[in-house]
Order: sequence, then C-alpha cells, then structure tokens
Amino acid sequence: MFKKLSFVVVVFMFLFNAACTAPGKNSLQIKGSDTMVNLVQAWAEKFMEKNPQCFVAVTGGGSGTGLSSLISGTCDIAMSSRTIKEKEVALAKQKGINPYEIKVALDGLAVVVSPKNPVSKLTVDELARIFTGKIMNWKEVGGTNAKIVILSREVNSGTHVYFKEHVLRKGDPNSKEEFSPSALMLPSSQAIADEIAQNPAAIGYYGMGYISPKQKPVSVAMDKKSEYVAPTVQNVINGKYPISRPLFLYTNSAPQGLVKKFVDFALSQEGQNLVLKTDFVPIKK
Repeated sequence: MFKKLSFVVVVFMFLFNAACTAPGKNSLQIKGSDTMVNLVQAWAEKFMEKNPQCFVAVTGGGSGTGLSSLISGTCDIAMSSRTIKEKEVALAKQKGINPYEIKVALDGLAVVVSPKNPVSKLTVDELARIFTGKIMNWKEVGGTNAKIVILSREVNSGTHVYFKEHVLRKGDPNSKEEFSPSALMLPSSQAIADEIAQNPAAIGYYGMGYISPKQKPVSVAMDKKSEYVAPTVQNVINGKYPISRPLFLYTNSAPQGLVKKFVDFALSQEGQNLVLKTDFVPIKK
C-alpha cells in the first residue's frame, strides 16, 4: 500500500511539474543581462510565492545572449542593460519576432569614500585614473598625503563589469583599461561599505541602496567643465548622474498572458520595492 501511495505521489509531482514547466502554460524562461540576474531572480522568487502553480527560470549570459534567445524563440523574456541594436531588430523581424521594450529599473552606482576624507567630488576621468592605478595618492585630487586604497567588486559581478566599461573605459568598446592590480576585489557591496567605514584612505563603488552615514558619496562630473552631481535617486531618474543607465525587459510584441502578469508584477509597487532592495533605482516611487 505504501509503495503504491509513493508511486501515486511521484506521478502526481511529475505531472504537476510537467504542467508548470510546459512551454506556453505555467512557466517562463528569462535570459540575458548578468547585471540584472539578481533583481529578476528576486522578482521570480516573489512571483512564484504569489503564484505557486508557476515556474520562472532566470539565467544570465549577457544582454546579447538574452536578446538572441528572444529572437530565436528560446526564451519568453530577455533581460538587457542596453537598448536593442538595429541589426538585432532586423534579424528578429526576419524570424517573425517583434521585440517590445519595457524599462523596469535604473542602475546607479555610487562612488564612496570615508566621511573623514576631504575629497567630495571627482570627474569620470579622475575616477578612471584612480581605479586603474594612474593616480595613487589622494593629494593628487585635493586630498591628504595618503596612498589610495582601491576597493572593487569581484570580477564575476555585473557591477564590476559595468564600472569597468563605463568608467575605466568610458564606454569605448576598443579600450583595454583594467582595474589596478592593487585593487582589492571584495565579494559584496556590504564588504565594500564595511571597509570604507573603517579605512579613511579607501575608495569603492556600489549600488546606491548601500549608502549610509558611515560612507560619503562622491559627486561626479563628466569633466571639469560639467556640473558635479550627487548619486541620488532623483538624479538617476532625471539622467543627470553620469554613472547610471536604464535596465530593460524585452518581450515578443506587447506582453500577454503569463508574460504580462510577470511584467506587471515587476512594475508594481511590490516589484519596484525589490528594485531598491537589490541596489537598483526604481522607475516608480
């Protein structure tokens, strides 16, 4: 009797899982931007809590990978930290896919130092030279005579990649600039925050949600002639803060069915609260 019952339970679980994961029924495949994986995974986990009959799989690989998967029909939603390229749109249309763009969050990175550090503003070029090791002493940028301690997220972090591409390399795809070999690669934003709090010579970066009175955010300008802008939610929303960008989900045509239900959740108040909790900036307050 027990064996029969166990068999029935196993069959039921198999059929339940099959129903949840069958394409076009109660499952979603979401692929793309490594930067967005943690955010979208947080949405997926909460979404599945609220909809236990559904299954949402989230995998990274990069924005290009996600968009390619959408174009080839192997995912329902693509995560992308950049806008889709014209050639990708053209390829999609050839395959009968109509990419539909949804802005779901903003990515703003704060550069932080100790409150004891007199430096309160830096240009993007100065940041690039600091983090690549070309500027090694705080006195070179108006601070005290102390060696700069560089803190960075570890190499597999999307935040690390974004900072390298948009600050160190200034958005130039041909640039080969890398973080200084002396940079300390830390495993989390909280680790950077903790080190900044107790090291007056340190400088680091992380999502703005980690800023506390124990760290001082630096105002950033594109160059010496530009306005120095503080990393605030409003300055990211209005586009003034230089180290920020929109984050997107792409679907095939306007969302419908389960895809729409997931996108609606991401854009809901609850979904946007998770944006803030995962160190991004919500597009809706």
